[in-house]
Amino acid sequence: MPNERLRDAIAARGWTHARLAEATDVDPKSVERWVNLGRVPRRHTAIQAAECLGEDVYALWPALQQARSARAVSPELVALYDRRADVSASMFVNLLTPARDHIDILVYAAVFLHEAYPRLNDLLTERAEAGCAIRIAVGDADSADVRKRGMEEKFGHGIESRCRLALMHYRALVTTPGIELRTHATTLYNSIFRADDEMYVNAHVWGVNAYAAPVWHLRRTLDGGLFDTYTDSFDAVWRTGRPVKG
Repeated sequence: MPNERLRDAIAARGWTHARLAEATDVDPKSVERWVNLGRVPRRHTAIQAAECLGEDVYALWPALQQARSARAVSPELVALYDRRADVSASMFVNLLTPARDHIDILVYAAVFLHEAYPRLNDLLTERAEAGCAIRIAVGDADSADVRKRGMEEKFGHGIESRCRLALMHYRALVTTPGIELRTHATTLYNSIFRADDEMYVNAHVWGVNAYAAPVWHLRRTLDGGLFDTYTDSFDAVWRTGRPVKG
């Protein structure tokens, strides 16, 4: 999604993408992605850009205000968000786009990604064509755990419908080399979105819809740490999954 506030600020002050890129020591294509795709730059770069434009950094990139530094707690914990709703679709896109080796997605449905970013399948296809191994596990709509989750969240049969919708979205990818799709019937303690050594974990809270539950951003920095714990959890669920055929 375009960052219209940033676009307007650049135009109002007579800057160009190339000039702002030079002032912040980034590639002009990075500035184009900030504007046209809503990408969020690194904090220090964002501060530099905001100062150049005479704007408040959090007005240009609200996501930077929502993220809380958590490095004092764990060297692998990059940021903590109070709610998944605070993590914009562009941040998920930013997570997945640079992936070279692995993309793992473990959810019941998470159809918000396709709804907010209709090019998600295209992005995953591009990553697979570039050699990235992609595994996607969505909830089995007919499983007892999915039905139970709907009752716990007072969502009724809605979550079952969303699982079916997610499967419909992803099914188009099953014939793409490098992409595997499975359904799982496990209790979903956390949704996991992994791209190489970066990961978003959407922790689930009993009786609370996933969009209102916290998300932590992890970066793998050591063996056997928090990142590996969630990677191992994904692998365990994956082994229970049922492959979806084309």
